Amino acid sequence: MEVKIGTTKLAVISGDITDQTTDAIVAAANPELERGSGTNGAIHAKGGPRIYEECRLIGRCAVGDAVMTSGGDLKARHVIHAVGPVWEDGREGEPELLAGAYRRSLELAVKHGLKSISFPSISTGVYGYPLRLAAPTALKTIIDFLDHDHHLEEVRMVVYYQDEVAYTVFVSALEQMMLNRIKAKKDL
Repeated sequence: MEVKIGTTKLAVISGDITDQTTDAIVAAANPELERGSGTNGAIHAKGGPRIYEECRLIGRCAVGDAVMTSGGDLKARHVIHAVGPVWEDGREGEPELLAGAYRRSLELAVKHGLKSISFPSISTGVYGYPLRLAAPTALKTIIDFLDHDHHLEEVRMVVYYQDEVAYTVFVSALEQMMLNRIKAKKDL
């Protein structure tokens, strides 16, 4: 599914984050910037040792923040390592921290003059963030960011191609947000 937010294309696609050709891909990182499992592990494995060496030089990244390295051997020129929260109960600031990881990734992309970025579903794997809560938070944060000045041409939400449930959840959340935007404009 694809929509326009201002002049930027926002797409929810089914695929492999490591194969994306956007200027940057986002890794769902841990605070120590160590190789992990899931998308983080796949990015490190396919991107080669240079990404890990750059992460070691950076050292750490706070939850809700992001840092950037080169893309190593990936098609993307850069990897933005975003640290989302571990799900506790939803009352430990998880929504704000998750939104921060997405927003900070977008800010880094803009700061470095990138035109396109691909996100995975941050924190919904081993960190246990419920997908039905994470999807609206992720998409609202992205849409809110795109409603302001920037030069991004494309933002992709890449849902792993073998996960039809996640794809459906993200598409439904995006459809609902677009309907709400239309309704809000009509109410003005």
